[in-house]
Amino acid sequence: MDRLAAMEAFVRVVDAGSFSGAARQLRVGQPAVSKTIAQLEDRLGVRLLLRSTHGLTPTEAGRSFYESARQCLEKADQAELAARGADGTLSGRLRISAAVTFARLHVIPRLPRFLADHPALDVVVVLDDANIDPIEAGIDVALRTGERVAAALTARKIAQSRRSVIGTPAYFKTMGVPQAPADLVAHQAVIYDQRGGSLWTFAKDGAEASITVDGRLRVTAAEGVREGVLAGLGLAVASEWMFAPELKSGAVHAVLEDWSLPPVDLWAAFPMGRRTSAKARAFADFIERQMTGGIARRAVEPASPRRRTA
Repeated sequence: MDRLAAMEAFVRVVDAGSFSGAARQLRVGQPAVSKTIAQLEDRLGVRLLLRSTHGLTPTEAGRSFYESARQCLEKADQAELAARGADGTLSGRLRISAAVTFARLHVIPRLPRFLADHPALDVVVVLDDANIDPIEAGIDVALRTGERVAAALTARKIAQSRRSVIGTPAYFKTMGVPQAPADLVAHQAVIYDQRGGSLWTFAKDGAEASITVDGRLRVTAAEGVREGVLAGLGLAVASEWMFAPELKSGAVHAVLEDWSLPPVDLWAAFPMGRRTSAKARAFADFIERQMTGGIARRAVEPASPRRRTA
């Protein structure tokens, strides 16, 4: 029996809470995982897992072995990196999850540089608007945006984006440019049900203004927000990450810039309890460096702005 492989199988089973979840992560059949754990228990002469209709629970011996095995696997990762030399070459497969729009705009276009730095590494990108269970899906690092991250994850904030009211020049030419949050009640909004919905809250000089907007289009994914705004169907509150190319090109503009909206944080999240691999840490560090460089965009106003008249 490969002792290191058996340790990894056991750690995966505990993290996933099932043999089937561990098997998916390891890309082997469930019987193979069950057999490995049985052999490990025979070798150690102790029961490591309690099996019930509610799932798997480590015994006291199992919890102790889990911690030791996890540390051993971390040291093995470190030893492999040290053996490869100072270049820190990474190898194997890295599973990442990220929201569809964020991955399309900010992750996948940057992968050529990351993969060039690590030619022995393969990357699987799980496009995930629904925030799937990273343990069940075998995710090494999840990129999450928002104010909070699930308790089952350990996370660190790696970047932050301003949120703005965004629209196209054509929309502003037809409907006028809002000068204060209260003006938004006369505008069409593309309402994103996942982020604040129709209540937009602004702050300025210690004062707060909460505006309930209205619109004929509601969407449940960031791609819908983008397409609705670009089609001229209304204004949206969105992170500048969501419209980075269009803000840079001038295809959309941000308005009410003297008012602030709650920013959006980007988190690198790792399954709690699972060893954080060198690959996952390297990728999180890479994305942090890429995103904290900021988004260049033109500080221009819509062409020929005018207020809408009755």
